[in-house]
Amino acid sequence: MSKEVRILAFAGSTRVGSYNKKLLTNAIEVAEKEGAMVTRIELKDLQLPLFDADDESEHGIPDNGMKLMNLMISHDAFMIASPEYNSSFSGVLKNAIDWASRPVKGLKPLIAFDGKPVLLMSASPGTLGGLRGLYSLRTVLSNIKCHVSPQLLAIGMAASAFDEQGLLKDEKKMSILNTNIRKFMSFVKALKEPAKES
Repeated sequence: MSKEVRILAFAGSTRVGSYNKKLLTNAIEVAEKEGAMVTRIELKDLQLPLFDADDESEHGIPDNGMKLMNLMISHDAFMIASPEYNSSFSGVLKNAIDWASRPVKGLKPLIAFDGKPVLLMSASPGTLGGLRGLYSLRTVLSNIKCHVSPQLLAIGMAASAFDEQGLLKDEKKMSILNTNIRKFMSFVKALKEPAKES
């Protein structure tokens, strides 16, 4: 079995100058240097409607909801950079999770999430770096059967955390990011190993 790691990466923010998008860019560069094949998507581009069970009953899952679900299914793991909104994570991210977790006839329940390793990170203008939002997100993802990495990275005072090229200025934070991603990739590769015969 191939040990190539395929990672789907996205931020929970739609803002053009998002600190979380900058943090995700740093993470993607590290993951690619470590040998991962990373696909980056923008949730804003999907233009998903707010989840509505009546609309789903009448029209089914929207095309871009199925596109997101299929992208998740085809990747080994996720990297998510999530902003903190009122001590939780963003509505656009929750809405995307809600659509991608819907049941589809002929597919096992939660197929896009079940058993998927997830690495979480956040950047925020506040001193806690969005950590409270990551706790909320970790709870949701764990409940839908993801393997959420215990290594969380929260970048506080994000307005001054990145240089003009969008790179992290703090060498210690960058070192933590490198370490987190190396550990994460080792975990993903271990899950991809074929079961050894006893």
